[in-house]
Amino acid sequence: MKEIVLNVFILLTVIPCLWVALSSNIVHAAFSLLVTFFGVAGLYVLLGADFIGVIQVIVYIGGILVLIIFGVMMTQRGKLLSLSVQLPGKLFAGLLCGIILTALIMAASRSLWPVAVSLVNPEPTSAAIGDLLLGKYLAAFEVVSVLLLVALVGAVLIVRRSVRGE
Repeated sequence: MKEIVLNVFILLTVIPCLWVALSSNIVHAAFSLLVTFFGVAGLYVLLGADFIGVIQVIVYIGGILVLIIFGVMMTQRGKLLSLSVQLPGKLFAGLLCGIILTALIMAASRSLWPVAVSLVNPEPTSAAIGDLLLGKYLAAFEVVSVLLLVALVGAVLIVRRSVRGE
């Protein structure tokens, strides 16, 4: 059953990724990128990195991708422009991708891959990260939070001054 779920998440990552690269409509590419990010988050969770999977969903899907989609939809007036790549660019990109793919396949086939004696379910990482952030690295965590707060207040002040015309 776990192999089926893994294959589904691999397909959810690879197929929309190809659509992002080959789509001529920027909105379709953005929505395909959403599915790709969801597939990557699922792969992280299956590998036991649940914290990174949740961060993937929150930051990339919840923040950046929604910003891209709304930015594209709000800035376009009327008809959306199609993305066009000239044929020589596509041929060069295809050739370069083929060379890189060949090098990666050769490197993967010639490498010695360690094999585990028995498969163990990976442990969740969020509890360990929480213990470290609120224990050993508490001072650094608080310094970073204060630094981000100062940057946010500074950004608001800069925007207020530019709106007033100062």
